[in-house]
Amino acid sequence: MNLAEALSAEISRALGRPFRAAAIREAGGGCIHRALVLEGDGERWFVKLNAAEALPMFESERDGLAALAEAGAFRVPRPLCCGIASEQACLVLEYLDLKPVSQRADAIAFGRALAALHRTVAERFGWRRDNFIGATPQINAESDSWPRFFAAARLLPQIERAAAHGRALQAKGASLAEKLPAFFLDYRPQPSLLHGDLWHGNAAMSGGAPAVFDPAAYFGDRETDLAMTELFGGFPEAFHAAYREAWPLAEGYETRKTLYNLYHVLNHLNLFGAGYLRQAERMIDRLLAELKG
Repeated sequence: MNLAEALSAEISRALGRPFRAAAIREAGGGCIHRALVLEGDGERWFVKLNAAEALPMFESERDGLAALAEAGAFRVPRPLCCGIASEQACLVLEYLDLKPVSQRADAIAFGRALAALHRTVAERFGWRRDNFIGATPQINAESDSWPRFFAAARLLPQIERAAAHGRALQAKGASLAEKLPAFFLDYRPQPSLLHGDLWHGNAAMSGGAPAVFDPAAYFGDRETDLAMTELFGGFPEAFHAAYREAWPLAEGYETRKTLYNLYHVLNHLNLFGAGYLRQAERMIDRLLAELKG
């Protein structure tokens, strides 16, 4: 059985009726997974593929997509099935026609949708399972303390992975993690449902509605999503203004933004190499200087 036949069989089982892929084509799927579009019987499905051992990545993605869809703030590709097809891990998703969040009206709608998503809250920080940020395992052990969670489940694991880049980075990073509560003396975030990996490549419009995909979902400080939208750019100013109008940010966000984006810069350092080292060092130095000031 070839790949198209194996995927058709998986889709047929999930649908409870026959499906046969009449056409299959490659699609842009990022740097981690292979992506395909399957067409047949008047339907289209988006399929992500990887080695069989990558199945937990797809299972956690399916879980995050289901949570985002349940919140009802965004258009989210519906997961159909997840498993092994032709000795490869696969995740089959509803196919969405996507366009960039570039028009002012679209950006405003996206900002309001994100604020609405963040109003879905839980009692504790973390998630019901560990998942992944890119290809990196992400710990989500639940906690009543946001500073403790962010230090233990976010910063310290990345600092430990960065050991190959020198003791100075590790020492400063560990010092920052130890002093993390000082950034939250007058700020008590609630556990909001987060996309978790909200760069512009994971955001779009679909059928006139804001859409998100490829989540690393958990419950945390809503500012972490906002911070990442600024890390790589790509979100119009109208998006930021609309979010703040729907739900203003607390004093001190500019400093916390650096802290939250440090996690993603460290992850890029660990995934892609030393090109991110100086940026990570500058961010840690800036945060430590804020504490001395």
